[in-house]
Amino acid sequence: MGLETQSYILAALTASGGIIGFARTGSIPSVVAGCSVGILYAIGGYRIQNNLPYGQETSLLASVVLGGASIPRAIRLRKPVPVLLSVLAVYGILTFGSAVRRHL
Repeated sequence: MGLETQSYILAALTASGGIIGFARTGSIPSVVAGCSVGILYAIGGYRIQNNLPYGQETSLLASVVLGGASIPRAIRLRKPVPVLLSVLAVYGILTFGSAVRRHL
């Protein structure tokens, strides 16, 4: 599976998670954050797919933003949603971080 596919999958998961969070609780920050991170992943996937510069870096940025928001909440709350988001963020950081490092 290519990096662009992984980025698109993370885009779909984070955006749909934000929408589901909004539907369940009415939380506007959930939908804004989920869709914003999803858009970053989608832009990264598009740039990777079309061999444009900064695609991997954009997806890495999305992972860092997601991790920065979810990891502290997962540690503090120990609830399933922040833990799952943290796992996705760490996966993205490792995947796109190693890709960026290979291209330096």
